[in-house]
Amino acid sequence: MRAVIPSLVVLSLFGSSLSWAEPAPSATTTTESQLTQPHKPSIIPAVAGANAIVQNQAQLKENKPLTAEQIVKEKASQDAKVKALVKDQATRLQQLEKANLEALTQNQELQLKNDNLGVQVQVLQSEQSAQMFLYGAATIAVGVLLGFLIASYIYTKRRRQW
Repeated sequence: MRAVIPSLVVLSLFGSSLSWAEPAPSATTTTESQLTQPHKPSIIPAVAGANAIVQNQAQLKENKPLTAEQIVKEKASQDAKVKALVKDQATRLQQLEKANLEALTQNQELQLKNDNLGVQVQVLQSEQSAQMFLYGAATIAVGVLLGFLIASYIYTKRRRQW
């Protein structure tokens, strides 16, 4: 008797915990779960072609079995979508190639302009250094000339005093 009572208590607790873990489905529970589940956005077929085809096939299989005529039509529409995607990608590729060539030519032109401006900077720097050299030489020449004039004035003034 002592072993039976604890086992019954354990089984009743275990059974009640299972009923708490999995509540019985009711009308309010399903609507609440439907409201709390986020809506999964569908994939745009033009962007993800293969996924859209697989998704469409799965939806059609769920609805009803297809006839041979419907399968052929579906295959033709899928082929048309794939061809449209390939054509769209080809035009995008051509546009990108054209833009790339334009960017390359513009890059070359800018590199040439940069080289020309670099040469002009070097020429202007050498001209400026030559100009500074001339300014320095002229300043020294004026200084020497003033030195001789002042020295001769002082020399003549001392001579008169004697």
